[in-house]
Amino acid sequence: MNTIPGAWQRTARGAGLLAADGRAVPTIFAEMTALATSTGAINLGQGFPDEDGPEVVLEAARRAIADGVNQYAPGRGFPELLTAIAEHQKRFYGLELDPAREVLVTVGATEALAATLLALIDGPDDEVVVFEPYYDSYAASVALAGARLVGVPLRWPDFQPDLDDLASAVNDRTRVILVNDPHNPTGTVFSREVLDEVVRLAHLHDAIIVTDEVYEHLVFDGPHVPIATLPGAAERTLSISSAGKTFSLTGWKTGWVTGPAELVTAVLAVKQFLTYVGGSPFQPAIAAGLRLPDAFFASVAATMAAKAKVLGTGLRAAGFDVSSPGGSYFTVVDAAPLGATDAGTFCRELPARAGVVGIPLTAFVSPARRDRYATLVRFAACKRVEVLSDAAERLASLSGA
Repeated sequence: MNTIPGAWQRTARGAGLLAADGRAVPTIFAEMTALATSTGAINLGQGFPDEDGPEVVLEAARRAIADGVNQYAPGRGFPELLTAIAEHQKRFYGLELDPAREVLVTVGATEALAATLLALIDGPDDEVVVFEPYYDSYAASVALAGARLVGVPLRWPDFQPDLDDLASAVNDRTRVILVNDPHNPTGTVFSREVLDEVVRLAHLHDAIIVTDEVYEHLVFDGPHVPIATLPGAAERTLSISSAGKTFSLTGWKTGWVTGPAELVTAVLAVKQFLTYVGGSPFQPAIAAGLRLPDAFFASVAATMAAKAKVLGTGLRAAGFDVSSPGGSYFTVVDAAPLGATDAGTFCRELPARAGVVGIPLTAFVSPARRDRYATLVRFAACKRVEVLSDAAERLASLSGA
């Protein structure tokens, strides 16, 4: 396959998945999930729940199938879901949106991100600024679009950026500033100071802000603050989210993009030639989910915060240095106190040593910055409490506790 030319090589290289001989190699998620399966280890590597979402949402999907909602949806999405997304943005954040012009349904947030970057990037001189470590699809999509990825390092243990580093990264070649908040893989929630600086720099350099907010309802301390709500941000911001993390329905792959009509239409121009539309019966079901009472959304955050606490307590007892997450599914630890010098090696040995799988943070960074995060490991707390407690007991063997 290494003899086949094409953009796949650029994309794989951008994601760090191109071997020296030109072969595509599996993602770290595929490798570690296979290791979990072969060893019987508890998989705290990949970020998917082991429980289904609310029954009212599941039943709405079953009803939609029975009622014949099984053919193509409209290109922008069913009006029912478009309206529910607009209502959600107003209800939680005070954002006023025209559901017919300023909302687009996508096949998950991953497609939304790819379509957005392909729509907005216009050549190799364009740059996309991201906070590093970054979700791995960012690098792949930027490379596929032919632009340059510019990382702003996040600092252990709170994973906030240095504002001078941020200002140095953004320039007149910056086409997009891509912000993932709450952040994967670190679990940080960016400070208001950081968000304000993103908006300032976007105006200064005429950049577009793209936000990945799939963990918006998994903030542990206070409400989520979308960048689009900040002064001067809405007119140059595309906000992306999805149903997967909020409703524990990651396999439904139902996401959305919201923002100014001309920007959303630009994304649609690309998105319609990627998947056209996604699963029709999921759309009315997610509309029902977005209209659930406030108590449901509060419980989602509280439940995940409690799970993160269980996991964090177990990780500390095992001897890791632990970064306390502000949201999301994830907790990052430093394995150096347990003798680790390379997170990749540590994670590949961990299933045999303790029966648990994690992901090295070096899978989420550029080669030039791997030394900075060499001993850091990400664990996912989006599992049943009894699974997390079992994992904590297994990890305790690392310290002899």
